[in-house]
Amino acid sequence: MKLRQISVLHPLLLLQLLLIAWSSTALAAVSVKDDAQHTITLTRPAQRIISLAPHATELLFAAGAANNIVAVSDYSNFPEAAKNLPSVGNVFALDTERLLALKPDLVVIWGTGNAKVLANKLRSQHITVFESEPRNFEMVASSIERLSLLAGTETVGNTAAVNFRHRLEDLRKTYRQPDNATPITVFYQVWSKPLMTLNDEHMISASIRLCGGVNVFGKLKDLSPTITTEALLASNPNVIVTGGDNTDSLNEWRQFKMLNAIKKNHLYAVPADLLNRAGPRILDGTEALCKQLALAREK
Repeated sequence: MKLRQISVLHPLLLLQLLLIAWSSTALAAVSVKDDAQHTITLTRPAQRIISLAPHATELLFAAGAANNIVAVSDYSNFPEAAKNLPSVGNVFALDTERLLALKPDLVVIWGTGNAKVLANKLRSQHITVFESEPRNFEMVASSIERLSLLAGTETVGNTAAVNFRHRLEDLRKTYRQPDNATPITVFYQVWSKPLMTLNDEHMISASIRLCGGVNVFGKLKDLSPTITTEALLASNPNVIVTGGDNTDSLNEWRQFKMLNAIKKNHLYAVPADLLNRAGPRILDGTEALCKQLALAREK
């Protein structure tokens, strides 16, 4: 009788074991959407991650995934530990052979321009790609959370995202303008030759808005449009800002004495890595920009 019970129970036990094994695998799988709305699914958290953009490197470190990164792109110089990681080039000159040899289970890439072509090329090689292109502050916080989920470092990532949101709210409270305040008009110069700026879809415009400013070319269609000197003169901004350690690249505007920005000497620079990279340090860049706009407003 006992032998018969064992023989009957044995298949049931086997089924239970199979269900336990399946549920363990299912729990290990992770799935998120990237900034291009692709669903990224991994059977288990990524152990070998490659970052192909400096801002993505900073996001991954903030997400607690430092130990999971096996390579980065050129110019990934923050935090300090990122400088010690091997480089596989950049989206314009990628060492594909070296990248493949590293056998990544996740590649985080800048989700715009030529990078999209590269992203599709990597997918054709059966590599999982996360396209990262934050356009606002919440997308930065969300990126930290999503990347931490993919890396299995949610505790660190979720804490970093909470801290980011808290600091963001503090900045909004500090620099919030009264409803009847006149916005200060801003021209952000990306490059001088050709003369390039950014529209309102870019992350930098989110910083300008938080600081109580208005991007004079925010309504243009292209994300990084080329404009003419005449267009800049016609917009007559109160402030001209560029990314860098000094305002030398803005000196050519000093010849146009009729510009409001020149009349008041409202030419400013914010370290490019702080304001141009859509990573956690965007709040450092935003605070620096807000201080400059506040100074211009007082003048």
